Amino acid sequence: MTDFSSLIRDVPDFPKQGIIFKDITPLLQHPQAFHAVIDKMAERYATERIDTVVAIDARGFIFGGALAYKLGAGFVPVRKTGKLPYHTHEAEYDLEYGTGVLAIHQDAFPAGSRVVICDDVIATGGTIAAAIRLVEQLESAVVSIAVLIELSFLKGRDKFPDYDVFSLIEF
Repeated sequence: MTDFSSLIRDVPDFPKQGIIFKDITPLLQHPQAFHAVIDKMAERYATERIDTVVAIDARGFIFGGALAYKLGAGFVPVRKTGKLPYHTHEAEYDLEYGTGVLAIHQDAFPAGSRVVICDDVIATGGTIAAAIRLVEQLESAVVSIAVLIELSFLKGRDKFPDYDVFSLIEF
């Protein structure tokens, strides 16, 4: 299975008028496709030392947890503010339909860790930019950014010229 885009459903006007939401649930319901996505992501990092996969709230958790398991790496959730129970660092972000704040535990991983940031979609790049700031605040290196879907017309990748960005589907 390599045509993952055929399993992505367009939902018009969600979460607000004018947005076409890329719904990943049909792909997740297809066991072979979900396995293939994780295998392709893991294959990308097979020759890299990855200490931690940082996944972005909430759909990034689906891919990030499975990727961390497959790589034998730690898993760290980056959550919306107020959702983590311990001392956190926070970073604000803008996205195509609003603003928000992401947080990471201050002791999420040791300084010098090699990190892959994982999410379901890169759109304008706002949430990923915030996650990069959080990882770097913990004095660690972002080895790569891994996403299932890249909305190339929004040019989010352009915000990260100094980072490896890996996507499996491009719209």
